[in-house]
Amino acid sequence: MGLERIRALFEELRTTVLQGRGVTEPALRRAAASWAAVSGGCHLSDSDELPEALAAYVDTVACHAYRVTDEQVAALLSAGYSEDAVFEITVSTALGPGLARLERGLAALEGANDAAQTTRT
Repeated sequence: MGLERIRALFEELRTTVLQGRGVTEPALRRAAASWAAVSGGCHLSDSDELPEALAAYVDTVACHAYRVTDEQVAALLSAGYSEDAVFEITVSTALGPGLARLERGLAALEGANDAAQTTRT
């Protein structure tokens, strides 16, 4: 499978998760993914795009997903988020850094391919 095909498949994934139909607004899903991708997690978000009730949860998912607790999810449910909304935010948060790493990896591969072609000519 070529790099362009891989890019196309992951762009389809990005579009489906971050812009597709859901119970949360696409802007909120994009904000969670973007913050997680840029920050890499590991510090509390001060993003204006994330509601206060979600900021700590997004931080936990982005940095230490294994530390998400039932209490955190219960707090989001109590704050008015549905289980579907929590799921969508979780997936969006996890997707952000994954796509960022994929882009860096593909760029490195393309650079290696370019360098190899330059060396051969």
